[in-house]
Amino acid sequence: MDVELSKKVKQLPDQPGVYLMKDADGAVLYVGKAASLRKRAGSYFRSRQHLSPRIAALMTHVRDIDYIATRTEAEALIYEAGLIRERQPRYNVAYRDDKRYPMLKLTVNEPWPRLSVVRRRKDDGALYFGPYADATLLRRAMKLVRRVFPLRACNPLPEKACLDFHLGLCAAPCIGNIDQASYRQIIHDLTLFLNGKRDELLADLTRRMEAASVGERFEEAGRLRDMVQAMGAMSSPPEIVSVSAQTAEQLRQLTEALQLDGIPRRIEAFDISNLHGKQPTGSMVCFVDGLPARAEYRTFRIRDIEGIDDYRMMRQVVRRRYERVLAERQPLPDLVLIDGGRGHVESARQELQAMGLERLPVIGLAKRLEQIIVPDREQPIELPRDAKALHLLQRIRDEAHRRAIGHHRRLRGKAALDSVLNKIPGIGPVRRKRLITRFGSVDGILQVSVEEIATCPGISRDLAVRIAEYLRGL
Repeated sequence: MDVELSKKVKQLPDQPGVYLMKDADGAVLYVGKAASLRKRAGSYFRSRQHLSPRIAALMTHVRDIDYIATRTEAEALIYEAGLIRERQPRYNVAYRDDKRYPMLKLTVNEPWPRLSVVRRRKDDGALYFGPYADATLLRRAMKLVRRVFPLRACNPLPEKACLDFHLGLCAAPCIGNIDQASYRQIIHDLTLFLNGKRDELLADLTRRMEAASVGERFEEAGRLRDMVQAMGAMSSPPEIVSVSAQTAEQLRQLTEALQLDGIPRRIEAFDISNLHGKQPTGSMVCFVDGLPARAEYRTFRIRDIEGIDDYRMMRQVVRRRYERVLAERQPLPDLVLIDGGRGHVESARQELQAMGLERLPVIGLAKRLEQIIVPDREQPIELPRDAKALHLLQRIRDEAHRRAIGHHRRLRGKAALDSVLNKIPGIGPVRRKRLITRFGSVDGILQVSVEEIATCPGISRDLAVRIAEYLRGL
C-alpha cells in the first residue's frame, strides 16, 4: 500500500458508513458497509494471509478509497445496496438466493404505494431493492427512511389518519392530505435514494426547493428544505462536526450500548421531587447533541395526588409533557431518560404507550448502582464506570435531579415565606408578593438593612422596621 493511501485510510472517521475501493482509473472495484469506517477499511491492509482469495486479488488493484459517512450502520446498509446496484462493482458478489435475504418492496402497482420488507420477489409489478444481508439492520433502516420519505405503511388504507401522520412518518393520503402527483414525487425521490443516486436526488431537491421559493410556494419550499436537511443529516451526521470529539464519542457509545436506531441527538430526562408527599414537583431537562438546551427545560407542580406515590407522579409529568408536545407538534426526543428504577421506567413507558408513543425509547438510570434499566429486558445494562456514554447519562440525570430539587425548594421556601409574612401586620397579598419578588426568601430579607427593605415598592420605613424586627425575633 502506498504512503498516501495508507495515510488516507488512517484518517477515515471512526463511525458508520460506506466505503468504495477504486482502481488507478477511478473505477469502483468494491463497495462495503462498516460500523467503523477506519477499522473496517484498515483490516484490508493488514497481512494478506488472512484475506480470502477474492479479497486478496481485489487488494492488488486498489489504489484509492472513498467513503460516505452515516449516522448508523442501518443507514450504511441502504447506501451499500444502492451503490452496488448502480456501480456494479467487479468484486461484489451478488446474493443470488433471494429466499435467504430480505428485500425492500415498493408497490408502485398500487394507487398509493407502500414500502415494506419481504423475502420473496414476485412478478407483480412492484419494484424490489436488494437483497440485503442483515435483516435487523434493514428494519432499523426502514424507520430512518420513513422520516425522509413519508409513505403509508398501513394496508388497507384506513378511513382516518393514524399516529404515523402526527409523527411525520406518513403523508396521510387516507384523509386527502396529499394529492396523487405529490405522492408520486415522493416515490420518485425514494427510488433515486434506494438506487444509490443520493447526489442526484439532493441536487433535484435543492432545485425544486429554490423554484418553489421563487414561486412563493413557501409551504412546499419548507417541506423540500426539511427533506434536504434530513438527507444531509443521513449522509453526514451534524453531531460529528458540531460538537466536541468527546461528546460525539459519548453519543456513539450510547447508540451502540442501547442498540438504538439512530444517534440520540435529543434526550429528555425526568425526575420527581417531594418531601413526605408535600409540594411534589417534576422536572424535564433537554439535551441536544450532548449539551443542555436550557430554554427547553420544564418544571411541573404535581396535581391531585395525595401522599407519596412517585409512580403516579411520574406518569402525570410524562403525560403532561408529551400531550403538549403532540398538540403543538414540537419535536419528539430520540431518547427518554428517567431518574429512577424499574418501577419509574415502567410507569413512564405505560404512559407513553397509552399516548401512542410506544416507539420512543425510554430507559432509567438508578443512582445507587448506576445501572441502565431497559423495559422488556430482565437484566439491566452495566457499563464500565469510565464509559463515556455512562458519564453522559449521569450528567443528564443529575441535571434533571438538580432541576427538580431546586424547584421543590423554591416552592417550599415560598410557602414558608408566605406563612411568616402573613403574620406581620400591614403585609397583605400585594406587599407580600413584592417582598418575595425582591428578596426571594426570609433569609434574603434578613441579609439586608431596614433601609433596603424600605426601597421595596409599598413598604414604608416604619413597616420595614416592623418586618426586620419580627423576622429577627424568629
